[in-house]
Amino acid sequence: MDRKTILKYAQKKYKAAPEYLWERYPEDAVLRHCDNKKWFAVIMNIQKCKIGIDSDDNIDIVNVKCDPMTIGSLRMINGIFPGYHMNKGNWISVLLDGSVDDNLIYTLLDGSYQLTAGKKK
Repeated sequence: MDRKTILKYAQKKYKAAPEYLWERYPEDAVLRHCDNKKWFAVIMNIQKCKIGIDSDDNIDIVNVKCDPMTIGSLRMINGIFPGYHMNKGNWISVLLDGSVDDNLIYTLLDGSYQLTAGKKK
C-alpha cells in the first residue's frame, strides 16, 4: 500500500482530506475527523533509522492510534513499529513498503478513526 491509496480510502470512506501542516515537511499529511478535528492518521516520510531500522534511506509510514491492549501484539508484526513522534502507548507506525498486508492497514485506519471519534450523546 502507498500513501495515495490511503488518502483515497480516507477521502471516500470518511470524507477526510489530507492537511499539509508543516512547511518544512511538505509531503507529510494529517488526516482528521471533520467534526471534532482530531487526528486519526499521519502520513510521513522519514529516515528508516528514526524507527530503529539500520539505514539512512527514507520510507513512507502511517501513524495510527490503537487500543493499548493490542499494541504489543501488533508490534510483533513485521513492518509495524512504536509510533514515531507520537505517544508510543497509543500509536503505532506502519511501513508503507508492502511489508504489511493492505487489509490490515485498512483495519488499523478504521480502528484509529473509531478511537478518535467524538463521544456520542
